[in-house]
Amino acid sequence: MKKPTFQNIETIGHVIEANALYRHYHYPEMLIRYDSNFIDFKQMPSLEEFKQTEALLQQFHKQHNQTHLKFEFPENEKPGPGLVKFLDDNGYDVGFTELYAIRPEDFPALTNNPDIQVKEVTGDNLDDYIRLQYENDKQNGEIFANEKINLNKKQFDDDDNMKVIAYCQRQPAGTMNVILSDDFVEIDDLAVSESLQRKGIGGRLQQFVMSKFYDRMIILVADGEDTPREMYQRQNYQYLGFKYEALRID
Repeated sequence: MKKPTFQNIETIGHVIEANALYRHYHYPEMLIRYDSNFIDFKQMPSLEEFKQTEALLQQFHKQHNQTHLKFEFPENEKPGPGLVKFLDDNGYDVGFTELYAIRPEDFPALTNNPDIQVKEVTGDNLDDYIRLQYENDKQNGEIFANEKINLNKKQFDDDDNMKVIAYCQRQPAGTMNVILSDDFVEIDDLAVSESLQRKGIGGRLQQFVMSKFYDRMIILVADGEDTPREMYQRQNYQYLGFKYEALRID
């Protein structure tokens, strides 16, 4: 079976420029979404190359009234000390994400819980999905949450995306987007209402995917410095690599 890389993770955005050094992603449909408007370096830039690229992105984002700068670096490569110092000195938050994969048969078996129901989103429960996503997205600001509604509706109409919702005692409790490709199934945007966490809802959302796509490899990306990654490790996901990124909000 083909081994996944970060290139198999979907990026919502349009590549508007590509050269030997980087790809420039831009998404006019949602300019506030950092993960859709950024530069992805194909090879690790020198400090001078980074400064030149930063100036180009800064000018471009200024033209589009965007107030952030985001850069991603080649997978499994850590920026050198000179570049890290420059990023730190210039107000960037530097972090990394991790790539995980699992075969469905390796996912731990979960006991049945009649209080929790997991369903594919249809026209009948799309409003439940959108309302719950909106409540979770408000932590990123009202503008982001409102623009995310349009993205969710667009994905709902896309055959390569499947929306999933969990109910706890008939109350909308968790959501997840599933991205389908020829080789892999990607779990993305998994969220559980804060008041209903630690009830096994996240695990049952994943179990739904494992059961439906039992013959495919499941992949996801986790924040390298956040607690969900520890959950994925306990659930037998295999760690496949890391990717550094830098974000500055002006």
